[in-house]
Amino acid sequence: MPESPDHHQRFFGYPKPIKGPTIPYKKAEDANPVIRGTLLVVGAWLVSKLGFVQNFLWNNAGFDRLRTLDLNAYTERWDPTVIPIGNHQNATGESKGLDFESIPKLPKDIAGRYHSITDYHAKYLSGELTPLAVAESLLPLIRRDVEPRSHHATSFISTNVDMVLAAAKASTERYKAGKPLNIIDGVPVAVKDECDVAGYRSTYGRKANDAVFKIAEASSWPVQKLVDGGAVILGKTNMHELGADTTNNNPNWGTPLNPHNDMYYTGGSSGGSAYAVAAGLVPIAIGADGGGSVRIPSSFCGVYGLKPSHSRFEDTGSTVTVTGPLAASMADLEVSYRIMGVPNPSDPTCSLFTAPTSVSLSPSKPKVIGICKPWYDRADPSVKALCDKTIDYLQQKQGYEVIDIELPCLPEGQFAHSSTILAELAVRARNQVVGSDKENYLSDISPATKILLAVGAQTPAQDYILAQQLRKLLMQHLAFLYQKHPGLLIVTPTSPKSGYPIAKPEDLTHGVTDGNSAIRNMEYVWLANFCGNPAISVPIGYADPIQGTGKVPIGLMAMGEWGAEEQLLTWGYEAESYLNEVYDGKRQRPSNWFDVFSGVKE
Repeated sequence: MPESPDHHQRFFGYPKPIKGPTIPYKKAEDANPVIRGTLLVVGAWLVSKLGFVQNFLWNNAGFDRLRTLDLNAYTERWDPTVIPIGNHQNATGESKGLDFESIPKLPKDIAGRYHSITDYHAKYLSGELTPLAVAESLLPLIRRDVEPRSHHATSFISTNVDMVLAAAKASTERYKAGKPLNIIDGVPVAVKDECDVAGYRSTYGRKANDAVFKIAEASSWPVQKLVDGGAVILGKTNMHELGADTTNNNPNWGTPLNPHNDMYYTGGSSGGSAYAVAAGLVPIAIGADGGGSVRIPSSFCGVYGLKPSHSRFEDTGSTVTVTGPLAASMADLEVSYRIMGVPNPSDPTCSLFTAPTSVSLSPSKPKVIGICKPWYDRADPSVKALCDKTIDYLQQKQGYEVIDIELPCLPEGQFAHSSTILAELAVRARNQVVGSDKENYLSDISPATKILLAVGAQTPAQDYILAQQLRKLLMQHLAFLYQKHPGLLIVTPTSPKSGYPIAKPEDLTHGVTDGNSAIRNMEYVWLANFCGNPAISVPIGYADPIQGTGKVPIGLMAMGEWGAEEQLLTWGYEAESYLNEVYDGKRQRPSNWFDVFSGVKE
């Protein structure tokens, strides 16, 4: 169990720090076919039935390229969980110091300011607003059974009106009595349809099926911590079906359009949660991130997103997926992390983590930004230009040292991650089938997802094992970097793409499979999922669109050592100051942003 770079922090499961092989970065062009419309529907049916077509597509995607690597020196690393132990934090219990006075607050007159958790709390304490009035103003906007239906409603899949009103009434009474449970009491929150909420069905973005998707009797741990604090759960948000891609194109429930420009996707798979935050409906939302599914929509929608260390919040049953928050500001992201991140004593792994502490109370670390230049430089010019300016600000004004680093096997690592997550998704989808007809598990899945899962399910055991050997190589190399450069944060664009335009309107009817765009969109995010590291995405500016009206948000991402969430939050605050104080255009709210406070008064 090697010690951490500062020789004070120790870990359970820390990889042996070994420098990986020096391999020049080389990314081959992907050659996956783009399939849409009627051809997609017919092709998906054929692919789901014909094994030789599945094998052809698997090989054509390049999933067999791990066989070209010499991985004989590496055994498999099946689980990327690494747990900090014996550190400065309290070992159990609630997050300390989570009160109104200790939470940073943005100036009231700052450009593009969103309503924060502290704003809600202050208005509830003063009696100017009540949680019930807020809930009653939001419900007509997010309900699918209200005519005419609001354009905001597509971002939600389901809302239990009685539960929402009951929670809001109870919170209102607590404020009247001067006894709110927590700073989150009465604050509206949204939850991705992948996370269980008591009284709701989790459909994972699939078609409604009451026989398959039962009403949850208990909420997942992060959701329950928000409920325990009095948060009002508005409902379950839209997501890319099974989290199988990064657009949030969902023919089953409709596709939420990017609030900044409705000719662009929100990004996925937590696109509904990102929309709800970006459009002003909620200050925080819960997402899940298996391949950038919190960070990509956060970037595309101009909000903040945190992918925690693996197993930090809960056991998701996946070796790549974690639950994480999206938020309107860094302060809201910190509050949500500190509430959701309290260890679950009944979870054998989560319980080993320590309760989050205030960023202001966290020990300072060296301020080092690592750039893998050949990888970083692959971003679109408009994305790279904004990232360069932000990094220059962090270096010149915030005191960061910027260094060059090497990361081996990045293209191969992305394929290792893709084959791992697709194999896991296929197994999960099969397990959701009721009864013995598991061979037809693809029958009620939408065409684009059907192709992905059918191809992913063809991964041979040999290649799956090779992927886990490469996981170990990468984790050991990251450990080597973190020991060599204490405090290192690996910084990249969140996505190399300047937004994700909707190619054709008909794509929203049946979906579309575009493997090349998906791989490119995930070019930077996958590493944190595959190796279990925490990572954060922050908005840093906007790019001109190629279609539609409204500039497209751009995000910058930092990935830290295992357990470095507080360090990442500190970095996020510093990057937030660039957007709010230095960036020429300042922060921009989307044109359809809903002012909850004014809406209640009206």
